[in-house]
Amino acid sequence: MAQSFSATIEGWVKRVHEAEAAVFKEAAQELVEQLNDQITEMIYETPESPGYKRTGFLRASLMASTEAMPRLEQDNPGLPVGADAGDVILVIAGAELGQTIFLGYTAKYGAMVALGTSKMAPRPWVDLVAQRWPEIVSTVAARVKQRFGL
Repeated sequence: MAQSFSATIEGWVKRVHEAEAAVFKEAAQELVEQLNDQITEMIYETPESPGYKRTGFLRASLMASTEAMPRLEQDNPGLPVGADAGDVILVIAGAELGQTIFLGYTAKYGAMVALGTSKMAPRPWVDLVAQRWPEIVSTVAARVKQRFGL
């Protein structure tokens, strides 16, 4: 079971509220960057299947919320879609310390790609990155500690 954010960060961070908020938001942003890198590596940098044209829609369907998990509800428009995490980063920037930030891919076929099918191997990019959460928090905490001169 993954450790909570509070259990992962060091005591000094909790004593300096601005540092705790910086670690919280920067670690969430780093997680998003790693999700983008991992999905690009596992899906978009591999050869396309015959008869299938990639649009980038799955990668671009990442959404963030502080209210609830984004739903798998969007159909692929069939046109190229650029990856833009701007809205996700805005949600992270506006999150209050202690709030849950829900990240989810809203492309209807996202779970099928992640879990695989009888004709397609799984590409568990989310699981691989989620397992790195404690490492991400530790790395960001060290960076913030240095920046704050602590």
